[in-house]
Amino acid sequence: MASSAPSRPAELTELLDPVVGGAGFVLEKVTVTPAGRRRVVRVVVDLPEDAVGAMSLDQAADVTRAVSTALDDAGAFGEQPYLLEVGSPGVDRPLTEPRHWRRSRTRLVQVDVTGEDGTARRVTGRVVEAGAAGVVLVVDEKGAAERLEVPWDRLGTGAVQVEFDRKDAPADEDDEDLDDEPDDDEHDDAHDEDEDEG
Repeated sequence: MASSAPSRPAELTELLDPVVGGAGFVLEKVTVTPAGRRRVVRVVVDLPEDAVGAMSLDQAADVTRAVSTALDDAGAFGEQPYLLEVGSPGVDRPLTEPRHWRRSRTRLVQVDVTGEDGTARRVTGRVVEAGAAGVVLVVDEKGAAERLEVPWDRLGTGAVQVEFDRKDAPADEDDEDLDDEPDDDEHDDAHDEDEDEG
């Protein structure tokens, strides 16, 4: 029955989490936004925490197909047309979980660090390690590199800094926000045809 089909974000998350995981990715977030007679379904996925660099376009296409098939097989929206957008978190994602920090190894980040005396210090450094105890940053202040080990309970929310002239970045690292428009258009057209026929 249509009423039992998953269409709310929490239900879609439950449906898609094993699908995305089975494809080798991590499901970050699912949102559903009304847009006229259709809905826009945005699915944010990421690589596993032990991966370095950004998701490739081929990987994005693979996971998009898996998500699309799962939604259609489950009858998530019944006869209502929808537009599917699948993408990666992008560099503007706040680093709030250990997994986020592990995915940001080699990246330059800005974060507030609380010292042993309780005072906060804002630092900008490169993530070289993110383990069970906390994060290790290399902070370059006034030409002197400092290795800073920060326990998780003294680490604030981090923000990845965009580096336009970084020479050692992976080839795809600057393309965190994947262009899903070809996949979106194809998926949308299929559902538009259903709408026109109805």
